Amino acid sequence: MVDGGIVKADKTEFTECFRTVWTTPYIAKLALAAGIGGLLFGYDTGVISGALLYIREDFEVVDNKTWMQETIVSMAVAGAIVGAGVGGWLNDRFGRKPSILLADVLFFIGAMVMAFAPTPSVIILGRIFVGFGVGMASMTAPLYISEASPARIRGSLVSMNALLITGGQFMSYLINLAFTKTPGTWRWMLGVAGVPAFIQFFLMLMLPESPRWLYRHNRVEEAEAILRKVYPEDEVGQEIEQLKQSVENDRAEEEFVGKDLTSKLKRAFGDRIFRRGLIAGITVQVAQQFVGINTVLYYSPTIVQFAGFASKSTAMALSLVTSGLNAIGSIVSMFFVDRYGRRRLMMISMVGLISCLVALTIVFSQASSHAPSISPLESRRFGTNSTCPAFQDAKDLGKWNCMSCVRAKCGFCAHAGNEYLPGACLADGKAIEGQCTGEHRVYFKNGCPSKFGFLAVVFLGLYIITYSPGMGSVPWIVNSEIYPLRYRGIGGGIAAVSNWSSNLIVSETFLTLTEALGSAGTFLLFAGFSSIGFIAIYFLVPETKGLSFEEVEKMLDKGFKPGLLKKKKNAKDVESTG
Repeated sequence: MVDGGIVKADKTEFTECFRTVWTTPYIAKLALAAGIGGLLFGYDTGVISGALLYIREDFEVVDNKTWMQETIVSMAVAGAIVGAGVGGWLNDRFGRKPSILLADVLFFIGAMVMAFAPTPSVIILGRIFVGFGVGMASMTAPLYISEASPARIRGSLVSMNALLITGGQFMSYLINLAFTKTPGTWRWMLGVAGVPAFIQFFLMLMLPESPRWLYRHNRVEEAEAILRKVYPEDEVGQEIEQLKQSVENDRAEEEFVGKDLTSKLKRAFGDRIFRRGLIAGITVQVAQQFVGINTVLYYSPTIVQFAGFASKSTAMALSLVTSGLNAIGSIVSMFFVDRYGRRRLMMISMVGLISCLVALTIVFSQASSHAPSISPLESRRFGTNSTCPAFQDAKDLGKWNCMSCVRAKCGFCAHAGNEYLPGACLADGKAIEGQCTGEHRVYFKNGCPSKFGFLAVVFLGLYIITYSPGMGSVPWIVNSEIYPLRYRGIGGGIAAVSNWSSNLIVSETFLTLTEALGSAGTFLLFAGFSSIGFIAIYFLVPETKGLSFEEVEKMLDKGFKPGLLKKKKNAKDVESTG
């Protein structure tokens, strides 16, 4: 989100889903084929975290320029904003199936461009292509599944798509780990995404268009033929009648709000209920991103290196744990969101996130203050030309430690016998790094040896555990319930763009923030943003659990007030109303 939308589904619906899919395999074929889009979405947003470590090795300009690293990561997000916007028009104009096929082509082109990229700028181009595919898949895959599924199991099947997104992210970490020792490393990591895109393309060629889209475009016979494959014979007639009524209602709503975008937006923003719903919808989407989740998903191996794990394979293996917890959290959300409510689950999640971010702030602060010191003797033994220039020119050599060295864009060569003893501060470069590792020492350039490093991994894991079931999935559920039916597409689209835009801001600035504020300061900043998000959710976001769309509209029309702002009735008021 990571990451995609999710529709509510309870335990009973999941049981019914498995039973229905078992007796009607055609439904599983439709859902799984389209669900590969979610898998690709997750894979392409997660794979860059590990690939970036090796791209930096091959391209010195990327290693030396923080903005270049941030751009490689975030251009997929920028592409997704465009892809999601264009995807909505393509879905309505040409259908769900052609949109998925186009997304596959974009995924495949992007994967191949990155795999054979001769320069960082070409990698960025490939990331933009992938971003277009991600944006289109993020909205088209769940839409196709929901429109081609029986109503009674629709929620669970679309929820499975969200699980495939987190599963794709988990798979990307596994693939990254598998190719750490393979020549070409990052090229394989990024290129593998072309395989599922190729598979989905040919699977979708054999599958039909969404029956709802066909019916809406007067291709009634084709729509009915598909419904007969999805529903039992005794239910087909009723479903066709419901689909007919639904399409007629859509057309009536379209006549009311207008067909062109300008008319729709004018009517929408003139509606008080829509405005209040949109405030709530944007609030949860922006809060979801500014807790810093995508810094963890996009940069987790780098963060683990900040914590003192210099080995790239070790950093990715530890990051695999956080990704796995994210997938597990998606499953947990499916079972608890209808039991405890959306608002409560988000607020509990935010409290946990703030606590974890504060804990990470303390851990990284302690790691920085207890970093091994720099020994002038150790540094000189590698030669004057190998010593970090900033260290040579410093007047207060006694105050320098490993963190001072890393911040000066140099490398820390740890003591041969004990990483926590004073080491050498060397000019960064492959040849000098080779000198250090050639003496069986560990070379650090993103973080420092730390006895607190394991705590950082623990709190990153807890951060994911508290994020995924609450702020990870609930904002998408809220946005599926908070708008009047006639404005649901507009409201959901605006909120989704706010999500992707916030994602872009966070991913594009994370490394710059760590350089300016340090890891501890950056996590403290996100803790501050999360606190603001908690307050905003408390005051602006109502509970929609168990309410019909009509009841949500009435609540928004009346105006939502949280518990602290509600006026308590005094004894006279109670008597007068009694």
